[in-house]
Amino acid sequence: MIKIYGEEITSKRFPDNTALLKYSIDETKYNFFGYLTITWLYESDEEQILLYYLVKHFNRFGLKNIKLFLPYIPNARMDRVKNHEEVFTLKYFAEFINSLNFCEVYVLDPHSNVSEALIEKIKFFNVERIIKQKVLYNEKGESKYDYLFFPDEGSMKRYANLFKLPYVYGQKVRDWKTGEIKSLDIIGAFEKDKTFIIIDDICSKGGTFFHSAMKLKELGAGDISLYVSHCENTILEGDFINSGFIKKVYTTNSIFTKQHELIEIIHTF
Repeated sequence: MIKIYGEEITSKRFPDNTALLKYSIDETKYNFFGYLTITWLYESDEEQILLYYLVKHFNRFGLKNIKLFLPYIPNARMDRVKNHEEVFTLKYFAEFINSLNFCEVYVLDPHSNVSEALIEKIKFFNVERIIKQKVLYNEKGESKYDYLFFPDEGSMKRYANLFKLPYVYGQKVRDWKTGEIKSLDIIGAFEKDKTFIIIDDICSKGGTFFHSAMKLKELGAGDISLYVSHCENTILEGDFINSGFIKKVYTTNSIFTKQHELIEIIHTF
């Protein structure tokens, strides 16, 4: 989904299936704000060419000061290549974004610091504020959870210092031939029957969170909830969401477009 000043852009199709785009530029609004905002809530690679057409359309009429709100960075998982067969899609995607000369590119919780290095003029949405205001604390400023849990050392280093709550973290045991998670150990101690919020950046089918919640339950944890900045629709295909281990999943509207009774969408963008 692509939005201009928060308004969704729709396109039609010519008989050959190419895009038929129309957009009337509101120069009054542009002059008032001093810039134009494009929000791209990624759903498919097809939107990339629409973004290109729109930016070139705006440039044609002299609109150069454009901010891109791109909360989820496509291709972020492909942040390195190991052999000549692998295509470095993140690098080439970043080059595409850079070529459009946005004055600022705002992202949320990038999956890899390689993304941060490759995208020029990058800025960051405040993930700490989102978690504190929408997930962690109630209206009185009291924490709704007793403990934080981070699924691995990487997420622990990324988030632990943002919040003044006790935490433990996970250490995954993998089958290194297949990459499958075989089990998960808990590093640190906690009291039984206490509530937990798991915090991480992205969820696909939820395998890591399945093992995390299962292990926490085995060790006596109470209710467990999850916050991920980016929740892929594939969470509905995994065992995690229907495991009975999780009370609530919180995520932003960066890429999740489905509905589920356990998933609460934080409409941020």
